[in-house]
Parts: sequence; C-alpha cells; structure tokens
Amino acid sequence: MSATTRLSAGDPAPSFTLPDAQERPVSLSDYRGRKVIVYFYPAASTPGCTKQACDFRDNLAEFGDAGIDVIGISPDKPAKLAKFVEAEGLTFPLLSDPDKNVLTEWGAFGEKKMYGKTVTGVIRSTFLVDEKGVIEVAQYNVRATGHVAKLRRDLSV
Repeated sequence: MSATTRLSAGDPAPSFTLPDAQERPVSLSDYRGRKVIVYFYPAASTPGCTKQACDFRDNLAEFGDAGIDVIGISPDKPAKLAKFVEAEGLTFPLLSDPDKNVLTEWGAFGEKKMYGKTVTGVIRSTFLVDEKGVIEVAQYNVRATGHVAKLRRDLSV
C-alpha cells in the first residue's frame, strides 16, 4: 500500500462537490470569499464523531463571528447523515463521500494505526481553507475530544 499524500499549508485546496444530508450538492467553491474549516471524520453517530460534531455545533457562532464556516465530510450516505443531523441538532453541512475520492484527495483516507495495528480507513483530519481556496492549516490524526477547543486556541477564535 502506498503512503497517503498529505496536504500542507500553502497548497491549493482540492475542489469538490458532494451531496449533503438532504442530497443537495455542496461545493468548496460555494465558500469562496470566506474561510472554511473542512473536517473529515470516520462515521456519523459513533461516540468520537458525535463528540467532535457537537463541539463544532456548540462553537459555530464563535467561528461564524470570526468569518469561518464549517463543513464535515465522511463516507456515510446522505440518509445516515440526515439521521445524525436530526439526532444531534447539527447546524452546519455534513457531506457524503461514500466513494472516498475526496477523502483520498485530501489525504484523509489511507493507512493509520488503530489499537496498535495498521489499518486502512478515514484519518480524522481538519483543514482551514482561506478565502481564495488555499489551505492555511492542515492537521492529520486529530483527536475527537478537545480538538475544537484546541483549534479555537490555535486560530484565536
């Protein structure tokens, strides 16, 4: 298995158009002119992913006040995302990438360590994309718990 290509600050953010929980297309280009956090997570309605999504939800006003939008992307199908959005009262777009093409292009799918074993899967990752579509921050293997608070500190939000 080949090493996953990782993105770095200064790289152009790979474009995408993916369906949201209501199966409406959402594109990265929709956010031109604003900063946007794009985060990748393994699976809706799992404990870590729920914690992370709720942390983003609970801090969305502060990010918004700083001119930053939030998008979450996972391999889940829109129907599962819709249940997750409903159950947790999520107020930002969750996008579906079941083919894992966008996850792979962003370096968020590949080999990772899990419980001491090497497995292939979603690498929990977070990116800050600037107003022009350039990656400002690229973080891989982030923790679900405490990540949003750390991100707020790092970005002075």
